[in-house]
Amino acid sequence: MDNPALLSLLALTPILLVGVLLVGFRVPAMYAMPVGYAVVVLIAVTAWNTEWVAIAASTVQGLILAIGLLYIIFGALLLLATLTKSGAIATIRATFTDISPDRRVQAIIIGWLFGSFIEGASGFGTPAAVVAPLLFALGFPAMAAVMVGLVIQSTPVSFGAVGTPILVGVAGGLEGSPDVAERASALGLTLPEFVSHIGFQTVLLHAAAGTLVPLFISCMLCGFYGGRRRFSDGFGVWRFALFSAFAMTVPSVLYNHFLGVEFTSLLGALTGLVIVVLTARKGFLMPRETWDFPPREDWLARWSGRLAHGNGDDGPAAERRMGLLRAWSPYLLVAALLVATRTIEPVKAWLTGITVGAADIFGTSVAQVVEPLYSPGATFILVCLVTYGLHRMKGGEILASWGMAGSQLAGAAVALLFAVPLVRVFINTGSDFGETALASMPLTLAAGAAELGGTAWPLHAPWIGALGAFVAGSNTVSNLMFSLFQFSTAERIGVPPETVVAAQAAGGAAGNMITVHNVVAASAVVGLVGREGDLIRQTVIPMVYYVLAAGALAHIFIHGVGFNAGTAVLAALLLLLAGLAAYLRRSDARRAADRPGR
Repeated sequence: MDNPALLSLLALTPILLVGVLLVGFRVPAMYAMPVGYAVVVLIAVTAWNTEWVAIAASTVQGLILAIGLLYIIFGALLLLATLTKSGAIATIRATFTDISPDRRVQAIIIGWLFGSFIEGASGFGTPAAVVAPLLFALGFPAMAAVMVGLVIQSTPVSFGAVGTPILVGVAGGLEGSPDVAERASALGLTLPEFVSHIGFQTVLLHAAAGTLVPLFISCMLCGFYGGRRRFSDGFGVWRFALFSAFAMTVPSVLYNHFLGVEFTSLLGALTGLVIVVLTARKGFLMPRETWDFPPREDWLARWSGRLAHGNGDDGPAAERRMGLLRAWSPYLLVAALLVATRTIEPVKAWLTGITVGAADIFGTSVAQVVEPLYSPGATFILVCLVTYGLHRMKGGEILASWGMAGSQLAGAAVALLFAVPLVRVFINTGSDFGETALASMPLTLAAGAAELGGTAWPLHAPWIGALGAFVAGSNTVSNLMFSLFQFSTAERIGVPPETVVAAQAAGGAAGNMITVHNVVAASAVVGLVGREGDLIRQTVIPMVYYVLAAGALAHIFIHGVGFNAGTAVLAALLLLLAGLAAYLRRSDARRAADRPGR
């Protein structure tokens, strides 16, 4: 078979099928992912002539990765359960209600700023695993908490885990290419400097596109989870939302330029968090009217999961008086350990030196190891052990916390144990894994997209990054798969390839908002299983905005502002958002005027 269009369609089929099942038919991921796995295996064997031993090896590779993810999920669940049983959650809840009882403000501070800091330190889906349970414990509906945790996995992601998507993803994807070395030399840069140059263009794309993310969070909270379901209620904090955006994005650009890729999100988000919390405590830009969710008895059933919110239901521990520092110390310790283990080289080298997994699985070139001590799961569990003494927990409370955490894994485990092997089979196709002249399924799909894009490719490049993240569940893996493809495509159409690779990285970050196993993992930590499709239907909205904005900006970086496609798309996008905001405000004003008694 050598029909590029048909091959691209076949490569797209398992992804499209999973998307239709999850989003179109709202089939839970624990049922949709096994179907997707079966289809990708069938296509790999019949159309790509992938050997069965490679299918088996890829499946084992995926299972090892899935177990590593479940390890992180369990750690996050255990930390939430520990803080619930110790009574710390009541104090933590008061911390944010003391700043503002407004749920929009809380979501921006905890999700956008604190979550971005955790992303900068750890990455790989950890922010949602921290943000979602914290918001849930503060009284957010489970689905709303997960939604916030997913939407913020965009702007800081390209520099998550101390810059891994750029330093490992982009650098690894470009490594070894003579064309890349030639381009770097033409710019007077070494290869590491060239990668940093790409990183700086990436942070500029994020700084511009990410400006509206806090406002998206606020509007989506109000529109999907408010008593009146009015998206326009989110505009009530527009000044605070924009201030919070700039408080993080501006320092991020400066840290990237002066300190390097590693500290872009880590220190940018921490700086923003300090600025916003200090000013918010003084009432700066706080909304005049407080917005809250409707009474719990009015919540839709699908908003809630299997976990109770606590609020007095956790026994005597919930009534303990606990100092602010002691209550917050587990989260502070998590952040400190994540930073230390990823920035202190001797510690990092020792932790990463201990691995579990397999090399040359079934005699193939497929290999996979996990680093159990370096994983955020180990950090979560260690902090829980420290918390037992710090919060003076009793034996019964400790046992109850482990039982609560363990009982939540089943639904997420089924979905992940099929989702990740699906990804690995999808990637591990092509001439290295069977008797075929075809490129791997991801590269075949990307090549088909490039043929359609033509000279306007910079507009489309972020979509490939998002597609890679959706499939692989990782911005790093997306960059590894597609950076060289993006570089080569840019050279073929005669545009600066570093800008197109930066657009790839930004799109890959945006794709994290809809990545299936990120959705599953974040849902699991608040006991929300089977609602993955509903969440993707929501998070796809800011994802589409982000990808469109990044593509338009990349095109403008290359061709400038003028009569070109990039300027037209950006102008249309901004006009659409402005028009939508005006329409929502007018519509809500009319409804208010028509109410009886007004």
